[in-house]
Amino acid sequence: MPRVSLIAMMGALFLGALPTTANAATRPDGLGWTSGWATAVQHPSQSEWISNWAYEGFKDQSVRQVVRVGVGGSKLRVRLTNAYGTAPLTLTGASIGKTAGGAAVRPDTMRTVRFGGSGTVVVPAGGRAVSDTVNLSVRAHEHVTVTLYFKGASGPATNHNLAVATSYRATGDHLRDPGAASFSERSTSWYYLAGLDVVDRAHARRDTIVAFGDSITDGQGATTDADRRYPDVLAQRLKRAGRTEVVLNSGIGGNRVLNDSACLGESFFNRFQRDVLDHPRARTVITMGGINDIMHGDTVPSACTVPNPKMTADALIDDYRQLIRAARADGVKVIGGTMPPFKGSPLFTDHGESVRDAVNQWIRTGGGFDGVVDFERALADPSDGDCLRPAYDSGDHLHPNDAGYRAMAEAVDLGAL
Repeated sequence: MPRVSLIAMMGALFLGALPTTANAATRPDGLGWTSGWATAVQHPSQSEWISNWAYEGFKDQSVRQVVRVGVGGSKLRVRLTNAYGTAPLTLTGASIGKTAGGAAVRPDTMRTVRFGGSGTVVVPAGGRAVSDTVNLSVRAHEHVTVTLYFKGASGPATNHNLAVATSYRATGDHLRDPGAASFSERSTSWYYLAGLDVVDRAHARRDTIVAFGDSITDGQGATTDADRRYPDVLAQRLKRAGRTEVVLNSGIGGNRVLNDSACLGESFFNRFQRDVLDHPRARTVITMGGINDIMHGDTVPSACTVPNPKMTADALIDDYRQLIRAARADGVKVIGGTMPPFKGSPLFTDHGESVRDAVNQWIRTGGGFDGVVDFERALADPSDGDCLRPAYDSGDHLHPNDAGYRAMAEAVDLGAL
């Protein structure tokens, strides 16, 4: 079976496995919803790679999560996911409000979130839930706080590990508590929260840009809670230019193009439908990945990296071609991002460098993409093109710092989007 057909088939199966509440995103209501914020979710895992609350889950605890919406509007709704749950998830209650700093919420903005008129919702194993409409006006790039309360045991939590943003936990029900004092525990992951939709009739056309990739797209090395990942800075550039596109970040730390991981998300191929094409107004996707396939293929496997075949340029290029075909079949433009340098990082090898060079050359000159953003040249050290420029290095010789992510965002040709 051709792999493009498999993407379409898997997308249909995946959607079929995800029952929704009556107020689902697919239900036409004429309000003009657009994705204001979204993240890519992954399995809960207990390993040396992952350190968060996902594996243990929650019981008689409130979880407070802060996100930045990419578009303003007069109404909101919350999307939750139990995609990797093995049992139904009972959410006792939820609230939303404008962030007042840290775990604090502006009291005058706190709203109860309901699902089909009820404050409680049961999300089936493998399923999702979309809330009723919440009357709360927000501005583009404003921060909002979602609080979830679980009275009973949730079980292991579908999550996004590398949020580069602080989430907060408190014992007991603090749904209507605007203060931060009870939220003494902290994590840098998101839990059960898949997206936030905003009513904005100005976004009736296709104008969503999805940044799709691994930890470099996800923002590892950026300052926590500062919104300095490259997709954040790209959104700021668009806003300054007077444009209204929404930029969604679908990066997953450690993610690979070809192979799934028990800890680090499904492969690019297996999650492309959900994390790119299923966004209803997606117009453009910026892809960047392959460095984890390269590095893990040159190392001894662990529980998080099996399978880890020795990588070739042809294998990566072939999978990219399948993603390009799938995107174009759905009317989505594909911008190819070259892989940044990684010489000096612990998993650098000469073989890996030769694969990276070959794939980058194909991205630039192969004619497969609708456009190219040359992240490698934006970040490379002028004295050694195989290394990150020191001023852009977060310290591990692989992930950029804030300045490096800004350079990546500035390398994107806004006219190509």
